[in-house]
Amino acid sequence: MRLDPDWLAQQGEDTALLAAIDTVFADPLPQRVGIAVSGGGDSMALLHLFSRWAAQTGRSIAAVTVDHGLRAQSRAEAEGVAAYCEANDIAHDILTWSRPTGTGNLPAEARAGRYGLMAQWAQARGVECIALGHTADDGAENFLMRLGRAAGIEGLSQMHHLFERDGVQWCRPLWQHNRSSLRRYLQRHGVAWVEDPSNDDPAYLRTRVRQALPVLADIGVDAQSVRHSAMALRQAQSALAHYTRLEARRHVTQADGDLLLPQRIEPPIPAEIERRLTVAALQWVGGSAYAPRRQFSGILGQEMGAQDRLTVAGCIIMKRKGYFRITREYNAVRDICSPTDQIWDSRWRLQGPNAPDLQVRALGEGVARLPDWRATGLPRRTLMASPAVWRGECLIAAPLAEYNPEWTVQIVADFASFLLSH
Repeated sequence: MRLDPDWLAQQGEDTALLAAIDTVFADPLPQRVGIAVSGGGDSMALLHLFSRWAAQTGRSIAAVTVDHGLRAQSRAEAEGVAAYCEANDIAHDILTWSRPTGTGNLPAEARAGRYGLMAQWAQARGVECIALGHTADDGAENFLMRLGRAAGIEGLSQMHHLFERDGVQWCRPLWQHNRSSLRRYLQRHGVAWVEDPSNDDPAYLRTRVRQALPVLADIGVDAQSVRHSAMALRQAQSALAHYTRLEARRHVTQADGDLLLPQRIEPPIPAEIERRLTVAALQWVGGSAYAPRRQFSGILGQEMGAQDRLTVAGCIIMKRKGYFRITREYNAVRDICSPTDQIWDSRWRLQGPNAPDLQVRALGEGVARLPDWRATGLPRRTLMASPAVWRGECLIAAPLAEYNPEWTVQIVADFASFLLSH
């Protein structure tokens, strides 16, 4: 059940925040909700609100804290959350993220690492959805940071309050509420929180943006005005996605893991829809979570020019009579190896007589061992990047090349499903 309206109406200043918790979920409500808690004010308010919600609705909650190890205080903060949860009879776990040894984007790696750890935790604990403490202030900061990076409509759109990642559902119940209202809530209920010292460190872009917001408020640019603009952009993005799906059904053909796009779309469609079609095609074939590099226009007629082949985003675009064929780039998959009972290259599932000494790898130059591969009608480059079954260096099966009928292969999620989920 949901919160009783009469009880909710009696909660005074807390009513709006409790209603936000109650209305973030569609029916049916999850039986068990996970709460991501760092110990900061936003997440502690989220935890306290959810504990009250659970007591009224009969649902259960569990809290999780990731010790990211990026600051000396992180372990003590995680243990502080654990102590609070123990005192209030809330299930809680501390997960430890190990910093990678590479030189990549550390904040992005830490964020991805936290999501991955929490997703595994949720699946192991029977948690159906994990709640995050992002606020309207976070949305405004993200908007301004992305504006500075010349982000497009996707980057500037309002962050989703319900979304899926790493096989788990996530929610942001407090996305319409300000950070200051959560601090007042904690003060009303006598709940302590910790302040992350990096929030005051101007070395971080987010800190500088946060410090700039009060200045921008003098000209009407505050968290709420940014939120309204971001919401409008999200609605526009949804409309563009709708028409992109329509044009995809009319003009894009899926063929053995490749996508075929006409060289000339008749009647012409808006350039932005054509760009979105191309970018989505490259993401689906290439398995990338992100669009190709910024300078890639997405208008294939312009990008290809007089050349017959172009490599971009882990894909090869080949010019054919009347259409472009987008296939996977062999070099992008040559080192991908998996057991035969697991998904290969995030797209392909093979079926056949699995055995522990068999592996799935790209067919690659193994295509030369198949004198009849041309009879398939598929380009050599398509076959080279297709999944094959190997025992060491012995080729056992190449389903797309029609070698060994004991094995078949299929795409896990087709292009139409990909467009719906993105």
